[in-house]
Amino acid sequence: MAKAYDSKDIMILEGLDAVRMRPGMYIGTTGIKGLHHLLWEIVDNSIDEISNGFGNKIIVTLYNDGSIEVEDNGRGIPVDIHPQMGVSGVEVVFTQLHAGGKFGNDNYSYSGGLHGVGASVTNALSRWLEVYVCRDGKEYEMRFESISKNGKISSGIPVKHLTQIGTTDKFGTRVRFLPDDRVFEDITFSPEIISKRLRELAFLNKGVEIVFIDETMGRGNSSKQQVFKYSGGLRDFVIYLNTNKTVENPDPVYIEGKSDLVTLACAFQYTNSYTENVFSYVNNIPTSEGGTHETGLKSALTRVFNDMGRRLNLLKDKEANLMGEDYREGMTLALSIKMRNVQFEGQTKTKLGNPEIKAEVENIVYNQLVAFFEKNENKSVLELALKKGKAAAKVREAARKAKEITRAKNSIENSNLIGKLSSCTGKKPELNELFIVEGDSAGGSAKQARDRSFQAILPLRGKPLNAEKKRLSQVLANEEIRTIISALGAGIGEDFNLDSLKYHKVIILSDADQDGAHIRAILLTFFFRYMKELVTNGHLYIGMPPLYKIQKKDKIEYVYSDAELQDAINRVGKGYTLQRYKGLGEMNPEQLWQTTMDPQNRSLMQVSVDDAANAELLITTLMGDNIEARKSYISEHANFNREDKFAGN
Repeated sequence: MAKAYDSKDIMILEGLDAVRMRPGMYIGTTGIKGLHHLLWEIVDNSIDEISNGFGNKIIVTLYNDGSIEVEDNGRGIPVDIHPQMGVSGVEVVFTQLHAGGKFGNDNYSYSGGLHGVGASVTNALSRWLEVYVCRDGKEYEMRFESISKNGKISSGIPVKHLTQIGTTDKFGTRVRFLPDDRVFEDITFSPEIISKRLRELAFLNKGVEIVFIDETMGRGNSSKQQVFKYSGGLRDFVIYLNTNKTVENPDPVYIEGKSDLVTLACAFQYTNSYTENVFSYVNNIPTSEGGTHETGLKSALTRVFNDMGRRLNLLKDKEANLMGEDYREGMTLALSIKMRNVQFEGQTKTKLGNPEIKAEVENIVYNQLVAFFEKNENKSVLELALKKGKAAAKVREAARKAKEITRAKNSIENSNLIGKLSSCTGKKPELNELFIVEGDSAGGSAKQARDRSFQAILPLRGKPLNAEKKRLSQVLANEEIRTIISALGAGIGEDFNLDSLKYHKVIILSDADQDGAHIRAILLTFFFRYMKELVTNGHLYIGMPPLYKIQKKDKIEYVYSDAELQDAINRVGKGYTLQRYKGLGEMNPEQLWQTTMDPQNRSLMQVSVDDAANAELLITTLMGDNIEARKSYISEHANFNREDKFAGN
């Protein structure tokens, strides 16, 4: 008999309880990304103050107890009594969802916080949160806690109402909080993630000083402090991104301008790379999927180079106009706009959808670049752009012919896959998976282990080409790369079409050794450079095969990392046997299915690009031509003193 469903069964969540009940709705995940989202909500509030002309400094401090603090020298959160709520403005900001000063345009011309839920969500998902406000000659304090009583947790409850604690001549807000370990899988902040984002914000907000103090580094001794301040703004950003590349115009082109709808800054620089790298931001928010601002930018660049090329006789009458992708080959470009009423779209909400912005950006960029290139001292950059564009156009034609071969729906494509791809029987791409497997041995096991109804296997017979060092035409000449393109069926580069993707899960499955790691890095580089939408839309994964098998009679445990090994040994008990897997080929099909391919038991790592700019820098460092930069990175990040725990068993 079905349970009765009456009005008494309808749950009413009061205050911030809804956030704790469904945290994923507000911060996406309770993993490391969601944890740092709490911090970004508070940092964004400070950035919004400063980018609107109030203050010029932010200090972020990570403490030994796991709490973190954000301090700015803005105006300070209002402390007077809110006319509707009857409590202080501070209490409203930290306890009411959809409350903030950013819905109108009177207090903030531009803001990264769009929905007014930031500060209150951080409060709701913290063990405790303290706020200090300095304004009008006075300093105030308020404290909130998430209290457990009778098995129920009440979130973000004021335990100390706003109180004046002193006098001061300062202005600003200081917020310190401890994430709640009852919500998050791990409440340990990553200093690396924090410093990367703060550096990026400093680049995007020219002249603003952002300080990061990591007191956990010293563990009671000296703390580590980083200061990010860039008077050149995006110009400095582009130089930073090209640190390990060979640049062809040492001083980046920098322009800025504004209209009634948008304020814009843009910088670009040419390198000897064969790919373009465009990084765009709206109100300091990365737009990794692009949008109307990027479309307007690219259109303006193409028009300017073609128009100015003809005006200065760098492009002859008999020569056809070049395409935008020709001019952008080897270009690293950063675009930042500030605007009101932002409309994001796309799967990850990182694509600008405002249709009116395309024309606004195109007009500003076109007019500013024309004025830039009309100056005689800047003619060399225009000459460089035309020279590179003409060379790229010739190669593009060769690549076009190669791409036609790879995407042709005929016997050429089919023969390219015969004997290589073991396809699945499923007809729904959204359910199908493609495992890209290292070698015939592992491929054979995977073919036997798989569920043929939705899992396809593509063994690689040799290492694919490193796409970082080659033009597209050269990449397409590599047989392994062509096989991958044919198997996915979505094209490549400018022609990549996600709607044609045959498998919505593309899983790289390689051995847990140096060769396997190298193949994985090569494939990730290829996908990032030429099928970026595959990554940004969440279709690319790394399969995680076990490192160890622990067995005691009939009891078997598979261990996926060195960190888990001792706990697993303790669970199994004495008298166990330990096997380390050096390659996928060492597992029989049944073991491979149980540990690595069965959706119920396997461990997959989804590849994402939360920070495209830093991903670009890392790929250039590890996969590019600068050997010294690669050595330096490895020396800094590798653990050369790591103990081989298996050696003693």
